Amino acid sequence: MSRKKLSQGMIQVYTGNGKGKTTAALGLACRAAGYGYRTFMIQFMKGNLEYGELETAKKLPSCITIRQMGRETFVDPTNPHPEDIKLAQEALALSREVVLSGEYDVVVLDEINVAVHMGLVDKEAVLRLLDERPSHVEVVLTGRGAAPEIIEKADLVTEMVEVKHYYSRGVQSRKGIEM
Repeated sequence: MSRKKLSQGMIQVYTGNGKGKTTAALGLACRAAGYGYRTFMIQFMKGNLEYGELETAKKLPSCITIRQMGRETFVDPTNPHPEDIKLAQEALALSREVVLSGEYDVVVLDEINVAVHMGLVDKEAVLRLLDERPSHVEVVLTGRGAAPEIIEKADLVTEMVEVKHYYSRGVQSRKGIEM
């Protein structure tokens, strides 16, 4: 049985120093699920961490798939661990497989902009993937520091700007809000 597909996929970038990039991408995934579209989210540099979105995806297994591809620790931007590089490369390979398969309507490459910025994945490989994607596949790239070439290729770019944040007052990440 064939299912409906998006008539036209676009490239979206959610970047900037403000909170809400991954959350916006998940909101899009939930909206797409409401119409029966399927989303696959690949989380670069995030691994075995407890995030609410993983629990949501378990409740919508036919519509939202999330795969974490990283270690449990933060990546050192000046000296990434070899395992971080390996996992980011595997995440990019999976991204390519998922996007080119055409089986998913929305593919979210969460934190890929940071992975590119840190040199964990090749920017040119990401640009090629965007050029080769099937026309019905929507690709969302999240993370701070989006490369100018990725911004140029995108159809929509949203920059999250931090105006004020309670982290500066020492408030830690809270379940259901930041994680």
